[in-house]
Amino acid sequence: MFRIIIGVLCSVVCLGAVADQNFTEGQHYERITPEVATHTDGKIEVVEVFWYGCHHCFSFEPHIQKWRQSLPENVVFRRLPGIFSRTWVPHARAFYTAEILGILDEIHTPLFEAIHEQHRKIGDEDSLARFFAEHGVPDEDFRKAYHSFSVDTKTRQAKTASRDYGITGVPSVIVNGRFRSSARLAGTYEDLLKVVDALVDKETTQ
Repeated sequence: MFRIIIGVLCSVVCLGAVADQNFTEGQHYERITPEVATHTDGKIEVVEVFWYGCHHCFSFEPHIQKWRQSLPENVVFRRLPGIFSRTWVPHARAFYTAEILGILDEIHTPLFEAIHEQHRKIGDEDSLARFFAEHGVPDEDFRKAYHSFSVDTKTRQAKTASRDYGITGVPSVIVNGRFRSSARLAGTYEDLLKVVDALVDKETTQ
């Protein structure tokens, strides 16, 4: 009898695991029309669209960090700062400033923490300059990068991409320029990443 009960329980768990993977277009994720081109040399591109001022993006960060640790070799992950209003632009420029200075890994999480855990008002060039200075970047170097042609170009491209992906909020995740999902659609951050994994599998087998 004990073995029978264990067998039934295992069947229920297994069925539940299978059901978790039955994600439906229009319910758990949406198709992007027209598709957005990727530039990843044949690999599958996964893009996280975020904003430093978004508490939900901050809450999602530990989940995406853990997920990134076991990426398949055929997947390329990148972040994209979303831009839906003028107030989002300084944070996008800060992201690309850190990127071209080669300190994005040192800046990304601390900037989230400063805004959401320390409740600091960091949302314009001067406050960002002070924050970067705390991380060893001289004011002159920060402002030169912040106003560089490269940061200008990347910021404009981010604004265009936010529109082309058709997203209405952050955090959102884009798979291969073809599909978008979010915790609002998937249900939870964990389920969102399960949807992403399923879409990656879908793209891999095509």
